[in-house]
Amino acid sequence: MGGYGGPWGAAVSHPRSASPQGLLRTPSLGLWRGLRVPPALQQIPQAKSEHAKAEGTFQVTMLPGDGVGPELMHAVKEVFKAASVPVVFDEHYLSEVQNMASEEKLDEVIDSMKESKVAIIGKIHTPMEYKGELASYDMRLRRKLDLFANVVHVKSLSGYQTRHNNLDLVIIREQTEGEYSALEHESVRGVIECLKIITRAKSQRIAKFAFDYATKKGRSKVTAVHKANIMKLGDGLFLQCCREVAELYPKIKFDTIIIDNCCMQLVQNPYQFDVLVMPNLYGNIVDNLAAGLVGGAGVVPGESYSAEYAVFEMGARHPFAQAVGRNIANPTAMLLSAANMLRHLNLEFHSNLISDAVKKVIKGGKVRTADMGGYATSHDFTQAVIGALDA
Repeated sequence: MGGYGGPWGAAVSHPRSASPQGLLRTPSLGLWRGLRVPPALQQIPQAKSEHAKAEGTFQVTMLPGDGVGPELMHAVKEVFKAASVPVVFDEHYLSEVQNMASEEKLDEVIDSMKESKVAIIGKIHTPMEYKGELASYDMRLRRKLDLFANVVHVKSLSGYQTRHNNLDLVIIREQTEGEYSALEHESVRGVIECLKIITRAKSQRIAKFAFDYATKKGRSKVTAVHKANIMKLGDGLFLQCCREVAELYPKIKFDTIIIDNCCMQLVQNPYQFDVLVMPNLYGNIVDNLAAGLVGGAGVVPGESYSAEYAVFEMGARHPFAQAVGRNIANPTAMLLSAANMLRHLNLEFHSNLISDAVKKVIKGGKVRTADMGGYATSHDFTQAVIGALDA
């Protein structure tokens, strides 16, 4: 199937090939009368600049990020070059820990995204020290682009044995509100109030995204994860919105689970889950837990969507700072994420070429980085993937 631009079917076509009409048609959002849908949701993103279009290539915004991010991006560029991928990277550096973060740099990234519509990013590390601004640059970037839906497809890799094999589940996280609203204050000395924001509009929006995703991808069940037994109003509203939206999708099974039980069930029997949808903090925790089930942060790709933009990244966001400069980071997650980005751009051939090469190397078992129980360096793995492109 062609490029996936969110569950509304927003896709872009390769300049040399026509895109199937089904991918360019946006399903009606008017079924849910109470859901205010911004006009942008009805538009199809154009994932290339006019300059890039003239050359028959796509422009993609790249943010290497912190930690091993730049090393992983180097692996992506090397593989893209070997595979003759028609993508030009517009590279920007945004980092709070390397003193490369400012409003000016953030605006430059936003301007690049407005042109390209698509980005691949590393982890932009957030320092724990409070320096007068509660919202990190990573959070501010996601808000400015309205990247409300984070999608992490947790899938076992053939040939790599873990405690649970043949896993295939999807975690969908609302990431513009909830506990990450950056609304904190000291009400009286020694008492901090940290506000969790849950709104009907955004809860409905992420619920609809989850059900549309399940429908488009042929999934059979959506599970809403919550803590409404304790946070009766906040999580109660989220749960209510999920139930109301679920009624519009009678062919998709819907159930609910409390977050603490969800974590236990994921460890004991993850096969019972298909698509899980949840508020911000729960999604962050469950993303990381689920990634650990199939091999860790180094092997699970992720992506974030707004109505207009698509950002491709690692599923479990870790800077892996202790590995910087040691040539030991696992490029798998970033390469698979890059392959997903190419599929979004309707570069199906190149997407399959790279993802198949990565999976072939892992299945072969001879070249594996330390996190997968091997002794290969990042460079060794990247070269093995390049070698597998033509194999």
